[in-house]
Amino acid sequence: MSFVLSKRMTIGDYFIYGSIVLFSFICLAPFLYVVSVSLTDPEVYVPFQFRIIPEQFSLASYAYLLSTNSFLNSLKNTAYITIVGTIFNIIVTFTMAYGLTKKTLPGRTFILYAVVFTLVFNAGIVPNYILVQGLGLINSHWALILINLTNAWSLIVVKSFMDSIPIELEEAARIDGCNDIGVFLRIIIPLSMPAIAAFTLFFAVAHWNTYFNAMIYLTDSSKWTLQVLIKTLVIDSGSDAVAQAGSSGEQAALPQETIRMASIVLAMLPILVIYPFLQKYFAKGVMLGSVKG
Repeated sequence: MSFVLSKRMTIGDYFIYGSIVLFSFICLAPFLYVVSVSLTDPEVYVPFQFRIIPEQFSLASYAYLLSTNSFLNSLKNTAYITIVGTIFNIIVTFTMAYGLTKKTLPGRTFILYAVVFTLVFNAGIVPNYILVQGLGLINSHWALILINLTNAWSLIVVKSFMDSIPIELEEAARIDGCNDIGVFLRIIIPLSMPAIAAFTLFFAVAHWNTYFNAMIYLTDSSKWTLQVLIKTLVIDSGSDAVAQAGSSGEQAALPQETIRMASIVLAMLPILVIYPFLQKYFAKGVMLGSVKG
């Protein structure tokens, strides 16, 4: 005999579920509005009219943006910074974390204290700018890559994860003739693939969304990242950064608002496409090293 337990919905349940639905709609409404405006036909677009579904669909704003040199150049700059920066982040973070797992490393305690210290204190904007200027990296994409090679949180989490790898595996590899580099490449890296996938996503999203540092260090508009260009389009009302790249007739036929919204959607799209494939590693990456067994 089987018993089926049924629970009646109470007034409190309806209130809770209704609040969740309302809160979800409030969170999604701005995003839906942006997508709706970007897909609205310029001929029927009405400013400041809220619509979840466009009155008439059109990809004219997307076609215009993807035909402009300034947008494509900013997209190329952002892709370059994201790919190169993420590769450097992974290499530096995982090699340094592996070194810090070795108790025989000279100055290991001091390095660990220095890393933890940066969790609470940082140099600030002015010293960082002076450092970048002294290195001759002003107006260079390397200013966004070299000053963000890793961070304390990532180092600590990856180090904790590597500490959880059984030492017997390393000892067996050394018996087979592997040195430290061989152990790292043949044992540690293969076992760390979930961590590498998770932190690849973390670092890639951070580089793709780089805005403040790019605004400070990149003075040449041809080297702008996508986020800086979008800031110029959305916030600086008098800007025509994208319009300069297209023909005047085409620009006159398209409302500025639909172009702005289309640029926002295009900036979000790559991360939205990549995220589902790495989502299973995202939650796992947050918990890496939290439990040692």
